[in-house]
This record gives sequence, structure tokens and C-alpha cells, in this order.
Amino acid sequence: MSKKIYIVLFFLISSTISAQTFLIKGKTVSAVDKKPIESATVYLTSAKDSTMIDYTISDKNGNFNFSVKKQAKPFAIKVSSIGYEIYQKIYDKLDANLELGEILINDDVTTLGEVVVVGEAPPVRIKSDTLEFNATSFKVRPDANVEALLKQLPGVEITKEGKITVNGKEVNEILVNGKSFFGKDGAVAIKNLPSDIISKIQVSDLKTTEEKLSGQASSSDKKTINLTIQEDKNKGLFGKFTGGYGTDDRYESSGLLNYFKDKQKISFLGSSNNINATGFSMDEIFDAMGGGRNRQMFSRGDGSFNINGVDFGGGSGITQSSMAGVNFADEWFKKFEPSGSYFYTNSTTDNQTKSRSENFLTSENGTNSTFITESTGTSQNKTEGHNMSFEFEYKIDSLTTLSVRPTFVKNNSSFESESERSSFNDLGLVNESTSANFRDNKTSNFENELYLSRKFKKKGRNFGFSFDNSNKTNDADDITNSETYFYQDAALPDDIRRQREFDNVKENRYYTRFGYSEPVTDSITLTLRSSYEWKDYNKDQNTYNFNGGTNQYSDFDNLLSYTMNSKTRTFNPSVSLNLRKKKYGLGMSLGTQVVDFRNSSLYNGESSVINQNFIYPTANAWMNYKLTKSQSIYMYYNFRLQMPTAEQILPVIDLTNPLSQISGNANIKPVKSHNIYLNYNNYDYATKSGYYAYAGMNFYEQQITLARNLDLIDLINRATYQNINNSYYSYAGINWNKTIKKETNTFRVGFGLSTNYSLDKGLTNNLGYEANRITMEPNVSLGWDYGELLTIEPSYTYGFNKTSYTNYTIDESSNFTHNFKVQTTSYWPKHFVFGNDFGYTYNSNISDGFKKDFFLLNTSLGYNFMDDKLLFKVKVYDLLNQNQSAVRYINPESIQDIQNTVLKRYAMFSLTYKIEKFGGKKKDGGGAFTF
Repeated sequence: MSKKIYIVLFFLISSTISAQTFLIKGKTVSAVDKKPIESATVYLTSAKDSTMIDYTISDKNGNFNFSVKKQAKPFAIKVSSIGYEIYQKIYDKLDANLELGEILINDDVTTLGEVVVVGEAPPVRIKSDTLEFNATSFKVRPDANVEALLKQLPGVEITKEGKITVNGKEVNEILVNGKSFFGKDGAVAIKNLPSDIISKIQVSDLKTTEEKLSGQASSSDKKTINLTIQEDKNKGLFGKFTGGYGTDDRYESSGLLNYFKDKQKISFLGSSNNINATGFSMDEIFDAMGGGRNRQMFSRGDGSFNINGVDFGGGSGITQSSMAGVNFADEWFKKFEPSGSYFYTNSTTDNQTKSRSENFLTSENGTNSTFITESTGTSQNKTEGHNMSFEFEYKIDSLTTLSVRPTFVKNNSSFESESERSSFNDLGLVNESTSANFRDNKTSNFENELYLSRKFKKKGRNFGFSFDNSNKTNDADDITNSETYFYQDAALPDDIRRQREFDNVKENRYYTRFGYSEPVTDSITLTLRSSYEWKDYNKDQNTYNFNGGTNQYSDFDNLLSYTMNSKTRTFNPSVSLNLRKKKYGLGMSLGTQVVDFRNSSLYNGESSVINQNFIYPTANAWMNYKLTKSQSIYMYYNFRLQMPTAEQILPVIDLTNPLSQISGNANIKPVKSHNIYLNYNNYDYATKSGYYAYAGMNFYEQQITLARNLDLIDLINRATYQNINNSYYSYAGINWNKTIKKETNTFRVGFGLSTNYSLDKGLTNNLGYEANRITMEPNVSLGWDYGELLTIEPSYTYGFNKTSYTNYTIDESSNFTHNFKVQTTSYWPKHFVFGNDFGYTYNSNISDGFKKDFFLLNTSLGYNFMDDKLLFKVKVYDLLNQNQSAVRYINPESIQDIQNTVLKRYAMFSLTYKIEKFGGKKKDGGGAFTF
């Protein structure tokens, strides 16, 4: 069977290589001044129906060339560029190389900096600050989602974790018709919106609210994607519904329904499942099934996930989750456009965990030793949450705009756990403990961002006022029953606890800022700003021991109860100067930060007051240089000052854990850090290949670390906070990718290398140590699309980690990992969809008792019927029944291996149904119900 597959692949690839193609080359030149036209789109279309055949982009000298398959029928060569008329010439056929010479393009006198093509748009249009793709020029399957469309765009990459980059620059915001769609991260939009309703994909520089409303250029290297819906699809009803049932009582169900009418948009979604998924990924192959190509839905990598700030699940384990949400955008009256969303979530996560930690110690006399800690535990975490977020933008007049963005989050959770723990040294068992914990937690958070922008008649002159607030509360009720026994210190009594702890935490922050910008010249702007920040943190912890006589938690425990308060008042005047030219921009801001820092506590009958004042400079700078329209360099620098927390600076001893006692340090100083980042990207649209490189460093002039004093006899950690100087974290990487299209075949290849190097410093038993850590992660990815019938995507990543120590128990530690994946999707024969995700993971240095490697294979077979209105699927997760979660963490003080509960093999049967009704015409097909 395998030989037959190889033979088929051989003939498919051979036919592709031998396909007859001819070279078309020329040069785009302005008819007025005879100067070359850079980044003009040159494209071939069918003369009969304007179907796009191929395209390329001219370079900085106006030159272009590309290979096109033989054309037996008439075709058109067209050239489009901003500010110029559309050039078009018809040819009868293409059966030889075609030398076009200079193509003279006339100026478009009807527009200024913008060109409008009625009835047809080029596949790619490069503007001064926006990259625009014509969605209909990029072929995807009729039932594909927006994510599949984005993967076809040149320069766009989507990692397995779901991060989107355009020419190497990360996308931090995805909008639909300029508005959020269930959050600006775009996770719901790209997974659920069908690609055939999109007309344009616009990529532009990410802007702050101030930059958007004032009309300033962006100072960021991040990107925003705006999805523009086709005009005839912007009125209608469409959606998908999914549900399923499988072995081991696994189930999934989800639905998304959208109603669009011009500027009015209302969407509803809901889901419920017990397979660790959000439930509304609407993946064509695996629906909501996790693992493989759906791994990006697990944004934290530990079994929990987050969409637009809404948490699903409570960490590692198996999660049953349900959610419902609504999103809207509208224009209630002229110049007032509100939008918003609401989520309700409910989840339960069950987990079993075991861990082994090798801990390193050096005593004050220089003696090195290690001890081993092993633990097992079970837990259940239940959460229920509400999340509301809104955006209101009101144009008071042509020069004044008010933006308000309130958010409210309320969560209730309950956590139950049981655990056992033992520690050993060379002499044997040192201590062991058992613990049962029950915790109820209620949190709420109200945040709001208000910004008022006022422009003036003089271009570049504007005034801005912003006011932000954040008000958080956290109330917890915690019951702990624990027993801790010590075996090598006869003088140390065992620790038996039956306690109830009440915690109340309130955090309030208010921030206001005024800014005034004045153009000094056409390209230089001077901005004066003044800000004031008010922060207040209060925590009350009251602990009661169980009284056997009253059978209640009524005996107040002074050592485990305290009150602390921290107030920070920061005044920051600054001045900035920005220079913006056609090719480059740069800016610098300098200021003074005046901080009034007041802290107080009441602990064990003693009150403490620590008041400090600081005056520090503030500085940041950025530079962006566009070498060409698709090649640029970006650099950023920032100096940051961060105050200690109340827990770090106040003399309160945290005795919650019998084996760990942590106290504050009144002499602790703020964190001072310098951050620098450099990015270079270069994408050639003519060859459809590009690369980008980046490097950065966080240098900590002054850092806060937890200094441990570990008793070598009882292994109780008695720690406090200390300052260390001159530590850093540096990183760098490079990535290259290329797309090759031949006939009906598309080949993709990508290489990448990321690395980081850090210097950590710490204190153990009053001895300082250093840890130099280096990690390297090369990767390669391939892809092959055979028309719309077959997709094969293999990838491989190698990870290497090495830490070298100075003045420490051990000299070095290291490990390496292998991660290999193959994803295949077949749409042959007709009406069938067959997908497979295979992965292999290996970790070289996992401890005994933890499996070093495992295979994960997911498979799915679907069948469309009833004129493609319904899609029936059978899916199997972890077909080989090998899935596991064994992770190694290496830090300067220990090497820890942790294993958690994971989903094992199950089968799922599902049915999908899709609704589409646009412009009064109903079109059904697709969707999902599961039985």
C-alpha cells in the first residue's frame, strides 16, 4: 500500500516539475517623469471572465519577472499602482517567453494617493502604510474559514500556537469592518467566519487610541488586520451549529449565528464540551477536538485557555466547559458607533498530578548538597464567570472625538485539592506532609479607558486627555487541613493545622494624562505630556484555628493574620520629539518620574510604616526605516522603573506553607530595567519569499529576587527579598519562508532559528550564585497543496537547553527535545474529507518514572450529503492511546518534572449544519450537530 502511495506522489511531483512555463518580464515606468514605479502589481487575468492567473510585484527599480504556464486562450496583462491609471493589454496566447520592455503608466488625475478600480481589484495593493489583499484572488475551498484564507496570503504565517505574523511582524489586533468581533485578538473571527464573505484583507501598523484619534502615525512594529466583508454579504444571516457524542461519554456542541445588516452586526455563540476545548473553533476537520492543528486554542499550554480575557478551565487536567456569548456593533445615530460583547463561562477541571524535584543547596561554609522532593495530588477547580466589554466612539464634531471603553469581569470559583509530599536527603526521609484544601474565591474587576481628542485647523496640532481606572476586589474563604512531620530534627515539633483563612484584597488604580502636540515643521512634531497615577493596594488576611470545644473555627491566629496597605502616587511630566519622513520615522521621549511610595502593615500586634520618595528619569526612543515598501528596520528602547509590592517590602512573614516562610524586606529598592528591541524584515512579493530577523535584551540594572535560607536539617525554606544587580535576558531569531506555485500545486518551505541567553543571579544560604542559560530552537516546516484535493504539512523542531552555574552546587544541567508533526487533509473522493494529525515528542532528560516520549495521532473522516447541507464525521483522538503530559522545568535552584492528567483515546461522531442567507436568497450547507 505504501509503495502505491509513493508512486502516486512521484508522478504528481514529476508532472508538476515538467509543466511548461514561460517567462514574462518588463519594467513599470511613469509616463510623466520616466521614473520607475516601485511595488506596482502586475497580474494576468483571463480575457473572457477576468479570472486571475498569476501575479507579481515590481521591485524598487520597477523591474518584474515571473514564470507563467502556457496560455492557449486570450489573456490580459494588467498593472495597478496607487496614484496611477490601470494599464491593460490583451494577448492572444502565451507559448514563448514575453519581453514587455518599459510599460508607461499614466498618472491618475482623479485621485490623490488612492486609486479605485470598479469591478476589479489587483490581488495585492501596497499603499504607504497599508498592505491590501483582494480576497477573491486567493483560492481556497468554498467551505474554508478566514484562517485558511490568511494562510494563502503572501508573507502571512500562522504558527501552531495561533500567533499570526505578516512579513515577520506580529498581529495584535484583528477587526471585522473596523470593529472588534468577540475581542480584538481575532480568535473567534478567523476560526468561524467563512472566507467567501470577505472582500479585502487590510494589514496596517497597530495604533494606540491616541494615535488613531489624533491622526498620528504609528510608533509600533506590531500589525492590525481588518477584514472587510463583501457588500452583498453584509446583509444576511449565516452561521454554523455543531454537536457530538463519543466513547467514554465525551461530547461536544457549539453554535455561532451572525446577523449582518450594513453597520449593524449581531452575533451569538455558545458551546459545551468535556474535551478541553473552547467548543467554537469550527475546524473543518476536527471541529473542537484539541491537539494537532487545533493546539492554538490552548493559549497557555497547560490545558486552560483564554479568549478575549475570558478563562476556560483552571489549568492542567480534563475540563468540562460551557459558554455563551453575544457580540454587537451598530451606529445608533449619526457619528455614534457603539460595539461590545458579553461572555458567560462555566467550567470544571479535574486533575491528578505527580512531580519530582531535584533541589540544589550550598551551605555558608561552601558545602554542596542536594535533596529530592516527590509529591502527588488530586484537584478539582470550578469556575463561573461573566465578562462584558464595550467600545463607544462619538464624533462630537469634525475635530473632536470621544472614545470610552469599559470592561467588567466577575468570577466565582471553588477549588478542592488533596496532596502528599515527601523530601529526602542523603540520610533518608527528612519530612513529609499531607494536605486537604478547600477554597472559595470571588473576584470582580471594572476597568475603563476614556480618551478625548481635539484636533485643530493647523495640521498636526492636537490636544488629548485620557482617564483610565481599574477597580479590583478579591474575597477568598480557604479551609486547610494539613499534617507535616519532621524526622531528622528532634527539637522541631510536627506541624498539625486545621485552619480557616479569610482574605480580602482591594486594588484601585486611576491614571490621567494630558498631551499637546505642536508641529514644528512639516515633519517634526513636539509633544508635551503630563500624567498622574494613583494606586492603592489593601489586603486583610484573618486566620482562625479550629476549636474542638466549640466545633468551630474561632481561635484567632496572630501569626497567620495581618493587614497591609500600599499607596503609590506618580507624577510624570515629559517631552517628546518625533520626526517623520516618507522613508523613515524616529522619536524620543524624556521625562521625570516623581514617586511618593507609602506602605504600612499590622502584623502580630506590631505596626510598621515605610515611606519612600523617588525621583527617576524616564526615557524611550524608537526608529523605523523603510528601505523599500517591503523591507524595513525597526528599533525600540525603553527605561522602566517598577516599585516593590507590599509583600516584598513590609516586614510580614507569610507562614501559610509549613515548609516555606517568606518575609518582606524594608530595605528593598525598585526594579530598574532597560529594554531594547531590533527587527529587520524583507519580503519579496515577486519571488513570494521573505525573511525576518529580530534581537532584543532586557537588562536589569536592579532586580528583586527571593533569597533562600534553607535549613539543611529540616529543609524549611526561610526566605526574604533582596536586590541583585546586572542580570539580563537576551533573545534573537531569524525566519525564512518561500511559496512556489506550479500548475495546480503549491509548495511551501520555511526555516527558523530562535535562541535566548540569560544571566540570572540569586542568593542561597547567604551565598551568591550565577546561572548562565542558553536555549536554541531550530525548526523546519514544509507544505504541499495539490489543488483542492490534498494537503500535506510536515514540521520538525529541535530544542536545546543548557544552564551553566558559577559558585553553585552543580556545574551545569542540560536537556534536548524533538518534536515532529505531520498534518494531512484529503478531499478525495468527492464528498469525503479525510484528515490526520500525527505528532512525536521526545524529552531527553526526564526523570525515572516519567515517560520520555510519546506519539499523538488524531484522525477524522467526514462525508457531505444532502447537497452538502450536512456533514457527518467520525473522529478519533489519540488513536494510539499514548498521549501524556510530562514537562521538565529547569531553573537556577532546581530541576522539576511534572506530570498531569491528559485526555486519552476516544472516538466522536458528529453532524454539521450551516446556514447562509444573504440578500434575501437562502443558501444552506455545512454546520455541525453531534450525536
